[in-house]
Amino acid sequence: MNKKQVQERLKKLRTEIDYHRYLYHVLDRQEISDAALDSLKHELFKAEQEYPELITPDSPTQRVGGIPLDKFKKIKHQTRMLSLEDVFSEEEIKGWEGRLQRVLKKSVAFGYYCELKLDGLALNLKYKKGLFASGATRGDGETGEDVTNNVKTIETIPLFLRQPPEKELKKIGLSGTSIKKLLAAIKNGEIEARGEVIIFKSDFARLNQHNAKKGEQIFANPRNAAAGSVRQLDPKIAAERPLKFIVYDLVTDIGLETHEQAHEVLKLLGFKSLKYNKFCPDIKTVIGFHHHWQKRRSDPDFHFDGIVVSVNQLKWYKPLGVRGKTPRYMVAYKFPGEEATTMVEEIKVQVGRTGKLTPTAYLQPVPVGGVTVSRATLHNEDEIKRLGVKLGDTVIIRRAGDVIPEVVRVLKNLRTGKEKAFKMPSACPICGGKVARKRVSDKKQKESVAHYCVNKNCFAVLKRQLEHFVSKGAFNIEGLGPKIIEQLLNEGLVKNAADLFKLTEGDLVPLQRFAEKSAGNLVEAIADKKNISLARFLYALGIDHVGEETAITLTRNFQFSISNFKLNLRKLSDFFKEEKLRGIKDIGPVVAKSIEDWFGNKKNQKFLRDLFDAGVKIKKEKLVKSDKLKGLKIVPTGELKNFSRDEVKRKIRESGGDPQSSVSKNTDFVLAGDNPGSKFDKAKRLGVKIISEEEFLGMIS
Repeated sequence: MNKKQVQERLKKLRTEIDYHRYLYHVLDRQEISDAALDSLKHELFKAEQEYPELITPDSPTQRVGGIPLDKFKKIKHQTRMLSLEDVFSEEEIKGWEGRLQRVLKKSVAFGYYCELKLDGLALNLKYKKGLFASGATRGDGETGEDVTNNVKTIETIPLFLRQPPEKELKKIGLSGTSIKKLLAAIKNGEIEARGEVIIFKSDFARLNQHNAKKGEQIFANPRNAAAGSVRQLDPKIAAERPLKFIVYDLVTDIGLETHEQAHEVLKLLGFKSLKYNKFCPDIKTVIGFHHHWQKRRSDPDFHFDGIVVSVNQLKWYKPLGVRGKTPRYMVAYKFPGEEATTMVEEIKVQVGRTGKLTPTAYLQPVPVGGVTVSRATLHNEDEIKRLGVKLGDTVIIRRAGDVIPEVVRVLKNLRTGKEKAFKMPSACPICGGKVARKRVSDKKQKESVAHYCVNKNCFAVLKRQLEHFVSKGAFNIEGLGPKIIEQLLNEGLVKNAADLFKLTEGDLVPLQRFAEKSAGNLVEAIADKKNISLARFLYALGIDHVGEETAITLTRNFQFSISNFKLNLRKLSDFFKEEKLRGIKDIGPVVAKSIEDWFGNKKNQKFLRDLFDAGVKIKKEKLVKSDKLKGLKIVPTGELKNFSRDEVKRKIRESGGDPQSSVSKNTDFVLAGDNPGSKFDKAKRLGVKIISEEEFLGMIS
């Protein structure tokens, strides 16, 4: 952009930012997230730094800024460590308060104590006669791992409790009875406290810098680093990490009246509590506190993803009770997914192995949730129309589930009039072939209109199909990378995957990158993979909606149907009929129809005959070798020492278990390695039992 265009852009940015500022501060409502607004401000600030002469006195950047505030033993928790229900909006937090009134069957003027919801590892600490006795992780809520030796290395955890003078306890409102109970528990009894182990952002940066210099592990984020440090078997490692413990609950009953008092008592005992916590007299103040910290979530030197809201009066805890594994009197009021604004520089269409054309937005690179995003899928033409996306638009980007970038909104007020509408191409961008529109359904029965290249010989489709066919989860042919496949297609040596098994050294030697030895090695590598399991074979075919897990499900049911396992085209086609497939668990109507259509297609039948004629044979594979994990749904996450992700899934299946990719209330175990990530956190929230790699090995041995 030239200087005049920059000036116009800055003017529009200032107007847009001021508009959202007015909505938030004057009208108490929001149209975009704080993260998206911060991204607009950041763009304005950077542009003004580059063109300081364009700074105006009314620019939002000129406001006066505020002050930036070998195996663990098991420990049975005396009181269950519960998981919190999540809410995400004003309506949901108000609905939570309404449910509390309905449970009590009367109108109660609750007060609330609000805390920043830390992103760390929950711990339960026990003190006997004032001395630190044990530390345990949450585990399954009932039983945790004994991490006492590691916890003792954390300097913010007192090894003996401070005995506060009575005048300090009276000052925070404790009754004489509560004071006596507390002092007696310190002197001769037990006290339990709970909190979160975290690593401050500044300490995390120094830790990674230090490790990088020494060539050691670089951590993905502070939460994973903290959790992994506490769960190290060698306490020396934990001692080297900059861990902090932030207390949030006093479990021991000493007759307190409020949750706020519990925090004050814990501080007097020597624990570190957050100075940002606040008593809120009503739900409106809670919402204000939430908005305040949503806007300033980057200010503190630690990560947090919302606030914890507790009924302050402890007398209501027992009447309100617990629902499942979540307390009714406490809730996590989470922030929305992290968002940012950026501009759409271009929209390109990619062609997949099924011929489907997928529009992709190419963006000005922007950091979202710790990752720089430069592309986002637009799915199809329907989605582009729904959003109203044009080339040159300013859009809000969100990382859905902290993984997949998506365009969630267009900021139309920032348009200059030079934006251009996007049209799906009428011809394939790769081969120039005809494009047809088809109505398709996904596994969730959501219908949309997609564009497909109908040219059966489209180069892009053939290339993607071959890349999939030789991939790790399919035939797993080493040495057949994208460039070699492209060469083979360009030279006319292969027209489909069956031709791969007919290649000779003489075909390959004349090609670039090949000598006699390398040509021989590739031909040998291809020949070695002619015998393949049914699951890998089905996955390699590239049937719509048939991924690795679906292929394994089909294999299990197929093997039970055929005793001699002499597979041929007729048996495959007979078995994969929609009416037969619909009776299989986890195979829905969309998947069943897709499979039947594939095997009923004459071109595909010829392809299968070509594969079998080329020597491909399907070998019998025993998927289940024991019943030690029979019926158990297990989600692996993080970095395991003894297994790759594919290997651990195979081990789970061989032991009769069901490996899954996402955590739900139906999950039996989450198998957590180092740096476990969001699945670990979700398991904690849902109260799903988390097991270590050592525990898993014990279960299958």
